[in-house]
Amino acid sequence: MIQAAQVASKFTLFTHHAKTFPNLVTALRNSMLRTGVFKDEKTAEEQVIQVLNFDIHLVKDFKGRRYIERITECIPVENKNEYTFDHRKEKTLEGKLDKFMDNATHYFTKITDRETYRYVNILEHVDDGYVLTNRISDTNLIEMRNNMDDSDIEAFDKFVEENWHLKIKDGYAGVETLEETPEKKTRKTKV
Repeated sequence: MIQAAQVASKFTLFTHHAKTFPNLVTALRNSMLRTGVFKDEKTAEEQVIQVLNFDIHLVKDFKGRRYIERITECIPVENKNEYTFDHRKEKTLEGKLDKFMDNATHYFTKITDRETYRYVNILEHVDDGYVLTNRISDTNLIEMRNNMDDSDIEAFDKFVEENWHLKIKDGYAGVETLEETPEKKTRKTKV
C-alpha cells in the first residue's frame, strides 16, 4: 500500500484501527520493518509519512452512532542543514573548539532525536458539530487546489480566505503564492 501510494496514483485510501495519529505511523512503520525490506526505523517511518497526508478518524459512540471525530494532517519535517563553518573565522583554539562543539551538538541531536513529522488536527467533532481547529499546510493547500476543476477552485479559494484568511494567487504554472489577508482573526469556525 505504501509503495503504491508513492508512485501509482494521485491518492490512496485505506482503513486502519489506530486510536491516535502517532499510533498509525508506528503501526505502518512496524509493518514495513516486518516485511524485511527496511532495517532502519527512521527510514521506514519516512516512507510512511511521505504518503500520509490526512487521517480521517471515525469513532462509534456508546449509542452506536458513527461519526468523524477528527481530520488530522501529517506534515513531514524537513531535515535542514544547521551546521556552521564559522570555525574558520575564529582566531583562537578555544573559539574553534566552541564552534566544533556546536556542530557536534547539532549532529548528535539529528541522529538521536530527529522528528520526521508533526501532525495537527484540522477539523474536530465538538458538541455535535464540527470545528476547524487549524489550517491546512501551504503544501497541501496547493496540491489540493492543483487537482481541482475551475468551479471547485473558486469555492475552495473562498473557503480558504473566509476561514484561514489566505489569498491564493495563481502564477504561470499553478499556484504562485499564499498571502495572508488583512483580517487575521484567529478563531475556531463551526462548519
